[in-house]
Amino acid sequence: MHVSERRFRHGVVVGKFYPLHAGHAHLIRSAVRACERVTVEVIAASVESIPLERRAAWIREGHPTVRVVDLVDDTPVDFGSETAWDAHTATIRGLLDEPVDAVFTSDDYGAELARRLHAEWVQIDPGRVVNPVSGTAIRGDLAGHWSELSPATRADLAARIVVLGAESTGSTTLAEALAAELGTLWVPEYGREISVTREGGLDAPWRSDEFDLIVDRQIEWERDALRRVPVPVLVCDTDVLATALWHERYVGTVADRIHARAAVHRPALYVLTGDEIPFVQDGMRDGEHIRADMQERFRAVLAAQPVPWLEVRGSVAERLAAALPEVRAAVARWTAFEAPLEGRPLAEQEALRRRAAG
Repeated sequence: MHVSERRFRHGVVVGKFYPLHAGHAHLIRSAVRACERVTVEVIAASVESIPLERRAAWIREGHPTVRVVDLVDDTPVDFGSETAWDAHTATIRGLLDEPVDAVFTSDDYGAELARRLHAEWVQIDPGRVVNPVSGTAIRGDLAGHWSELSPATRADLAARIVVLGAESTGSTTLAEALAAELGTLWVPEYGREISVTREGGLDAPWRSDEFDLIVDRQIEWERDALRRVPVPVLVCDTDVLATALWHERYVGTVADRIHARAAVHRPALYVLTGDEIPFVQDGMRDGEHIRADMQERFRAVLAAQPVPWLEVRGSVAERLAAALPEVRAAVARWTAFEAPLEGRPLAEQEALRRRAAG
C-alpha cells in the first residue's frame, strides 16, 4: 500500500528490535511520514540477550520524533491461539496513551493486529524487497549484516578486545597488529597523551582525580570508535582496569571507584603482553626496575576478575598467532544472541514464562 503524507493521526509500530536494523528504520520512517504522531512499542522477552533499555535507546536516537515505550512480556507467541492474541493485544493497547488509527508492519500479522485495534493496516515492504534483512538473519550472521545496523546499535553489539601490560611490553604494537589482522580500528592509550599535556608533565606528582579524567576520555574514545568499526570488534590499547592499576602505581592507593567502573565496563577478552622482551626507554617510562612487579600485579588482577584472558609472549608474529584464536572465540561468544521467545516450541515458551514469573 502506498503511504501518502499525514494520512493518519496516530500510528503504532510494534517489534522486538532484536536488534534494530535498516528494515525497522524504514518501517518507522514510513509511519512518521504518514502520521501526525507515532508510537513505537519495544516488546522483549526476558530470555533475550539485548537489554530492553538499549533497544529503546537505539530507536530514540535514530527517530527522535516518535514516542518510544517498552515492556518485557513473556506471554507465549502463538498466532493461531485466540488466548495468545487477546493477551498480546491487551499488552499493546496498554502501552498506548491514546487509540491508534494505523498499524504499520512488514509481516502479515499486522492485518489481525490492526483489526483488533480498530485501525487500518499499512504494510511496508512486503516480502522485504526494499530491505532484504531480518532480525533472524542478523542474529545468525552479525558480521555479514553489519552494514544494516545504525552506529548506536553497532556500538552496543561490537566486542572489545583489550591489550594491556606493564611498561615496554609491546601492547601498542600488538594492538595495532591485531586490528590490522581483524580489519578493524584500534583505540590508543589516552594516558600517554595526558602524560605529555598535563601541567608539570611527567615530573609533577599525579593526583587521584586525573585518573578519573583518563577513564572518562578512554571510554569516550572507545565509544566513538565503536560507532565506526567496519566489523563487530574493536581493539583497545588499555582500558579502565589497567588505569586502576596505574593509579596504584602513581598515587600509591587502590582506587575502589575506578575498579567499580571497570566492573561495569568489561571487554570480551584481555590480552596481556609478556615482559620477556627487552625494555626500551622512550622518555615516558619509569624504568625496567618496576616492570616485573607491575606485570605480576596485572596477572594477579586479571586472574581475580571474570573476563577471559591470556598472556602472549615472543615476537609480534608469535603473539599474534597465539592471540587470534582466543580473540575470534571471544568475539563469537560476545556477539551471539539468545534465541527469541517467538519461534521456540510452545511448551518451551510456557516453561520460560513460568520461570520468569518466579
